[in-house]
Amino acid sequence: MRVVIVGASGNVGTAVLRRLQRERSDKPDLELVGVSRRVPDSSKSPFNGILWHALDVGAEEDRHRLSAALKGADAVVHLAWQIQPNHDLDRLYRTNVTGTANMLSAARDAGVKHIVCASSIGAYSRAASKESRVDESWPAGGIPGSHYSRHKAEQEALLDSFMAENPAVVVARLRPGLTFQRDAGSEIGRYFLGPLIPKLLLGKPRTPILPVPPQFVFQAAHADDVADAYWRVLDRRAEGAFNIAAEPVVTPEGLAALFHAKRWLPIPVRMVHAAADLSWRLHLQRTDAGWVDMAEGAPIMDTTRAREVLGWTPQVSSLDAIREVLAGLGSGQGVAASPAMHPRPLLGPAGLRRQAMRRVAVRSGALRSEALRRQVLRTPGGQ
Repeated sequence: MRVVIVGASGNVGTAVLRRLQRERSDKPDLELVGVSRRVPDSSKSPFNGILWHALDVGAEEDRHRLSAALKGADAVVHLAWQIQPNHDLDRLYRTNVTGTANMLSAARDAGVKHIVCASSIGAYSRAASKESRVDESWPAGGIPGSHYSRHKAEQEALLDSFMAENPAVVVARLRPGLTFQRDAGSEIGRYFLGPLIPKLLLGKPRTPILPVPPQFVFQAAHADDVADAYWRVLDRRAEGAFNIAAEPVVTPEGLAALFHAKRWLPIPVRMVHAAADLSWRLHLQRTDAGWVDMAEGAPIMDTTRAREVLGWTPQVSSLDAIREVLAGLGSGQGVAASPAMHPRPLLGPAGLRRQAMRRVAVRSGALRSEALRRQVLRTPGGQ
């Protein structure tokens, strides 16, 4: 079986490769092909023994190369997705929505018979309550305030149209909750927190009081468990949608325990939304307010179908997955062989001050020479 993984060097991609590499010991006919904008070091695990193609799924000039990469594939796993820079929505749309459309077109041209796409809990429409769980029939119309959610909903619509036009192709989509692993600490820190905040999370996070809105009830899973679900879909040629999440559902009280807080302080979600929006606009952190909208409105998923159809059972609890990524955040942990996940060295207070000053200078236009701007951003603390 020849499997092409598009977007194979990120958080979920590395976990999927680890899972597929384990299968190769028992299935020597399992052939793996990786597609990524930046090719990882193929001499290192889990990227070794794989045919790699460096291309951009959203780029018009790379469409023919994408079709060639999918030629002869029995299945394609589409994981390519961009979260940053979220101040440039056109760029995100090009990768996330146009890139999915390009993959579907290339898969059709290449005669691929099984497509497995990474959707998300974020594709779902807003839930009126988090008291009950929803199955895969819940509308996947997205939450308007979140660009991530809107793009996931558009991706789902593309899959629906493709299925209607190509009934002979088996199409599956996985809708996982937040996906964590220790090795993603550096990547998640850069994508969601920015250059300063992760360095403050050294050791075990502790706070006397944790202010969190009561609506922030969500689901999570370990990347290895999510990867196992992808393999089970491939192995069974399964179709349709699958909700993927571990237990327990994460509540504000659960988060308070993770942060060793003595008490949870309920605060209005509008306060968090306003703070996130202002600090994001000022480039103080990288989480736009749309993620607050999604945390407030996303439903709680029922994972019965994945358990019954795929035989899938998560091995890591949601809380342990969060503990892992917090540890990874504190240490700047990553995967050195992956350009998307490479570790970031931790900085002391002086380094943090220099980093902040460099970024302010760049964004204010104080460094007008493009060559000088690139040089500053390459210096220690300027990444």
